[in-house]
Amino acid sequence: MTKKTKTAYEVEGEILATQEFQKSSMAHKLNWLRAGVLGANDGIVSTAGLIFGVAGATAGQPDAPQAIFVAGVAALVAGSISMAGGEYTSVSAQKDSEIAAIAKERQELKDSPEAELRELAWFYEQKGMSPKLAKQVAEELTAKDALKAHAEAELGISHDEHVSPSAAAISSFVAFAAGSLLPLLTATATPWADLRIPFTVGAVILSLGLTGYVAAQIGGAKPMRAIIRNVLVSLLTMGVTYGIGLLVGGGIPA
Repeated sequence: MTKKTKTAYEVEGEILATQEFQKSSMAHKLNWLRAGVLGANDGIVSTAGLIFGVAGATAGQPDAPQAIFVAGVAALVAGSISMAGGEYTSVSAQKDSEIAAIAKERQELKDSPEAELRELAWFYEQKGMSPKLAKQVAEELTAKDALKAHAEAELGISHDEHVSPSAAAISSFVAFAAGSLLPLLTATATPWADLRIPFTVGAVILSLGLTGYVAAQIGGAKPMRAIIRNVLVSLLTMGVTYGIGLLVGGGIPA
């Protein structure tokens, strides 16, 4: 039996399809990376803000380093748990909605297969196919895997793959904690007391410049705009919380 030779058109189509699949897979991975970068960004800004608030409140006091360390650790732990819990709740709700939608679609296919076939054909007509071709595509996809076809066309999701709440929670926890460590360590481990605040400001600016750049690269945006936005927000946060700390705590030596 002679093997059919593929035409140049068919080969090009396979190459393009493979590239699109790779782009789709890469986009999914980039979404996780983007979430990690944003989580680290939140950890840096939130922890730095709290540290500067306590630094302002304890300015000139001998136990200021201990107070700053305790506040930083508390911010790291509480923020990481809060981020993980929020992400777990959000992703769980998304997963529950997807499962419920799939179950509803499965029941509709069981109760009204002909109506569902017409509905699927209608979806492809809306994408520009002729009624005849749309019906043929719908019939072939239904014969292969009706639930998958309807889930992808109508719901835009996969019927057998769902987001993981646990994985999302863990990644958020790790990202926030990793971001929080930078201002915490800089503010407490710097041996020169007079330079702790300037060093921390510098470390926060550099790290947020980096996260802004990475986030922009992932999203295809202009890096400079994201970097400036990140740095300005961090400076505003540290300035405001430090000022509030001075006002509330007084900054009076013990």
